[in-house]
Amino acid sequence: MMECEVQQQVTELGRKYQFMEMNLQRRMGGLKEKIPDIQKTLDTVKFLKLRKDETDPIETTFELNETLYARANVPPTDEVYIWLGANVMLSYPIDEAETLLSSKLATAKTSLSNCEEDLEFLREQITTMEVATARVYNWEVVQKRKEKANEGEAKTSGDSKNAE
Repeated sequence: MMECEVQQQVTELGRKYQFMEMNLQRRMGGLKEKIPDIQKTLDTVKFLKLRKDETDPIETTFELNETLYARANVPPTDEVYIWLGANVMLSYPIDEAETLLSSKLATAKTSLSNCEEDLEFLREQITTMEVATARVYNWEVVQKRKEKANEGEAKTSGDSKNAE
């Protein structure tokens, strides 16, 4: 019975690693989507910062959603509105917005790097667990064969004693 428990524990640990791997992959996917958006917003803020001393408005087309764009004239400005998510948008002075976005971009890149390292570690652990599972299974098979061989010898020696 001990062998079955070990097999179950090893299998359960392997499942936990696979679950963690899926969560990390999902998180990495979110970061890979978010980083270009943050970079795009940061580039826009830097552009507006460069243009704030000019007098002419900028004519631009901007994205309202994935398939809808609008045209606008943007006058020189000292503040920008940043969409933070969860239906929250805040006004920031341009310098503060640049600092905030630079910080968010650096944090997102660091998180992505950490996720990649963690994912690599988990993949190594999953491989190790798969090897361990195979070894435990093979050990169980060998033990069962030995038990059958011992039972066969016991029957054979018991039959020969009965024949005498």
